[in-house]
Amino acid sequence: MQEGKVVAYASRQLKSHERNYPTHDLELAAIVFALKIWRHYLYGEKCRVYIDHKSLKYLMSQKDLNLRQRRWLELLKDYELVIDYHPGKANVVADALSRKLLFALRAMNTRLKVSDDGSILAELIARPMFLQEISEAQKNDQDLQAKRKKCEDDTGSDFKIGSDGCLMFKNQICVPKNDELIQKILHEAHKCWLAVHPGSMKMYNDLKKMYWWSGMKRDISEFVSKCLVCQQVKAEHQVPSGLLQPIMVPEWKWDRITMDFISGLPLTAGKKNAIWLKENQIYGVDLVKETEEKVKVIRDCLKAASDRQKSYADLKRKEIEYQVGDKVFLKVSPWKKVLRFGKKGKLSPRFIGPFEVIERVGPVAYRLSLPSTLQKMHEYSTYLCYVDIVRILHI
Repeated sequence: MQEGKVVAYASRQLKSHERNYPTHDLELAAIVFALKIWRHYLYGEKCRVYIDHKSLKYLMSQKDLNLRQRRWLELLKDYELVIDYHPGKANVVADALSRKLLFALRAMNTRLKVSDDGSILAELIARPMFLQEISEAQKNDQDLQAKRKKCEDDTGSDFKIGSDGCLMFKNQICVPKNDELIQKILHEAHKCWLAVHPGSMKMYNDLKKMYWWSGMKRDISEFVSKCLVCQQVKAEHQVPSGLLQPIMVPEWKWDRITMDFISGLPLTAGKKNAIWLKENQIYGVDLVKETEEKVKVIRDCLKAASDRQKSYADLKRKEIEYQVGDKVFLKVSPWKKVLRFGKKGKLSPRFIGPFEVIERVGPVAYRLSLPSTLQKMHEYSTYLCYVDIVRILHI
């Protein structure tokens, strides 16, 4: 402390060999620990140590010291240190947390547990939020009512009645087949401000500690897969969609044209700095003008090479087709104007939408119903939206 204000706090657990120290050495070890971690504060300054072990006050004048105490005494001599005795009963500020009343802990729904080293650990027990709603819904579920009646007669059953009157299955609350209630539980476990949208497996492992219902894992997996925020923000862990579309050799001149723009050139007299380049792809008749046999051999070799490249590429891709009316997301990572929270990078969504497919214009090309701000975009990638708008809850 300095001028009545705390500068820093420190604490740590005892090491295995330190547990065998006598009380005198343990109290001295605490002083050595404080001097080492706060050396930059204490070295060269006059400081005062308050301790509740009175014998340490006469440490400097003691004659019989063990090797450990002598070694630590050499460290203490580097500091302008004064050790004062302060009784433990009078040290109410430092011991306030360790002397916290037990009834205050019980009010916080805690459970006290004694560890192996003798220390007392307070465990905070989480209570389900929809306990009253679940209890009322169980009364309207015939299957759960039958199991309740059975567990009253059979004491060895996995089902039992809890202290709050709810039917339990292996210490888990039985949730009736009520879609609205199940959706509330899933919504709270996945979309509340403390949940941070966990994956299906983590969400299942968390929920199964408190709840149980038939088809629980399936419902959780379906709910997470249809989360709008997860589909827009989370990274894709799938192979690219759409098989490779090789360019076919055209049969006639000007049957297939490629275009490109070359920009950033010096300004011309007409104030132009770009070139629009158009090229006609090579076609079959002009490959070789010698004999038809050589033309056929070259054409077959080109087709074999193209098919081989396509087969290799398709091994790491998947075929997918959209129907008119499907909802798809639009990948916007190359488009820097789509921001989230006013920042770029990790907080920007990877996808926006969903948008409706209105027309199929090619084997892997579709026309979407885009807003006016996105009408100028002509090159993008999409993936299917699994969001069920009806199932979005507003609690």
